[in-house]
Amino acid sequence: MKRVLFVCVENSNRSQMAEAFARALGGGEVEAHSAGSRPAGRVNPKAIAAMRERGIDLAAHASKGLDAVEHLSFDAAITMGCGDACPHVRARVRDDWALRDPRDLDEAGVRQVRDEIERRVKELLARL
Repeated sequence: MKRVLFVCVENSNRSQMAEAFARALGGGEVEAHSAGSRPAGRVNPKAIAAMRERGIDLAAHASKGLDAVEHLSFDAAITMGCGDACPHVRARVRDDWALRDPRDLDEAGVRQVRDEIERRVKELLARL
């Protein structure tokens, strides 16, 4: 089983979508987690709606900080916009995905970010 971590600032949009795609696309072979450097405490309703369009329910997800996963090591850790605020996480593979934060985007913008995340998650899982 491969363990992956997705980190963004608020853990309310990008990292939540990436975690959900990794779980859905990885089947029983991927253990996916997400966290935020400054968690918002909730998942953005726009992200929930965009993922619902793909048949993935984020309504029960919760925004959490890096302390929730600090005891784990990962096969891959992907950061998305948290830069230097993301502390060291034990991971074999590290990458930074320069993706816009969909927090203030309209529905079309959120969908574009969602689709890009899905594409990148597929590539990541194929590499692992």
